[in-house]
Amino acid sequence: MSGLRLRRARRAALALLVALASVGPLLTVAALAIPASAQERAPGTSRTRLPNGITVLVRENPAAPVVAMSLVVRMGTRWERPEHAGISNFLQLMVVRGTEKRDGQEIVEAADRMGGSIDAYGDAEYSEVAATALARFWVPMLEMVVEIGRQPTIPEGTAGAVRDFLSRQVRNRGDKPFDVAVDTLNAHLFAGTGYAWNPLGRRESLEKLDRAALLEHYRAFYDPRRIVIAVSGDVRRAEVLAQAERLLGTMAPGPTAIPEPAIAIPPPAAAREEIQVPGAQAQIVMGTLAPGMADPDYAPLKVLSTVLGGGMAGRFFSELRDKQGLAYTTAAQYPTHAGPSVFMAQIGTAPENVDKAEAALRAELERVQRERVGDEELRVAKAYLLGSLAMDRRTNARQAWYLGVFESAQVGAEFLDGYVTAVQRVTAADVQRVARRYLSQLRTVVVRPPAR
Repeated sequence: MSGLRLRRARRAALALLVALASVGPLLTVAALAIPASAQERAPGTSRTRLPNGITVLVRENPAAPVVAMSLVVRMGTRWERPEHAGISNFLQLMVVRGTEKRDGQEIVEAADRMGGSIDAYGDAEYSEVAATALARFWVPMLEMVVEIGRQPTIPEGTAGAVRDFLSRQVRNRGDKPFDVAVDTLNAHLFAGTGYAWNPLGRRESLEKLDRAALLEHYRAFYDPRRIVIAVSGDVRRAEVLAQAERLLGTMAPGPTAIPEPAIAIPPPAAAREEIQVPGAQAQIVMGTLAPGMADPDYAPLKVLSTVLGGGMAGRFFSELRDKQGLAYTTAAQYPTHAGPSVFMAQIGTAPENVDKAEAALRAELERVQRERVGDEELRVAKAYLLGSLAMDRRTNARQAWYLGVFESAQVGAEFLDGYVTAVQRVTAADVQRVARRYLSQLRTVVVRPPAR
């Protein structure tokens, strides 16, 4: 299964913003709550809540004979504790490795016969089972997705192999300077919360997770009140709803609802840390806490991140790489979260250039606070930001993801309309204001190879 590759692609797209979409708005989350009855949101798109709490979203798209579906569960690191860090992603890898009707290999082969694929993974604020198929097989594919969600066996023999795989992935992150820098930054900024670790988890917690723990986690979170099923493609709404009712309507809610975790994060403070990791490059990241999507500063911060790190037109690329020759890689990242997020600037450089690169990166972050961006630079940044979003939404697979994840985040896909409008209205004064507000206190992590 190409799970790792797909997870990387989705996470990259989420950080990209793809999002912004993802979850939260310029209004409050409560203000965007959606009525329980089915409602038309856009041509060919509908939303229905089943009596047991499961939400079904259908986007009719007859342009091509294909279909994609996403079963999204409100489950991720946000609800994890340090002693079981990584359990959500671990569980997702297990649900596609065996059900009461077929084993993992049979699941893969069935998806292949339907001209598609199936995958599962866990993230910070949601977990997904994603599938694609030729449209004529949408019913059997939906049946298999629901089977995975309702009848996983979590086979004991497979759990050990998956645990070993995840432990290797965690160990590999510890050998990569960029991953070490990001993980260290997040561990400091989000200390005491589930945002402090990567969805892969931690080796010491993974080693303690057994089948019993996975089953307990499954029973707690695979509750119909936390489940969204989204379908996009050459299908008919009424037919999908009928099948969803047949397959999911009898799923009973659990005895108690999972409470929202208390998230108490200390205010950011300026700090600097150096770590030694063998490698050919050094990595420098500077970051600070940033608001979730429900904050009015979300759109201006997205524009700010694009001004700084928006591809080859961004300041980091043009100034630090092209003009000064200090960077192998540069980026500005602002992941989309319903809860707290991080604004991070990054540069990969030669070990001998660490001091110059760090000073140059900091200078750019100070300049954007001191000087307003120009009209043309602002226009280009907005076009890049919204163009990236539009490009990412071209496929049924991404449309199903957007529908499912936004609904799970309790804002609905209609949030995109408000987000696009908010980006278009961002001014140079807005960009400078959020730069001054959020970039004045930065935590710096420098990862460099040991001195020879």
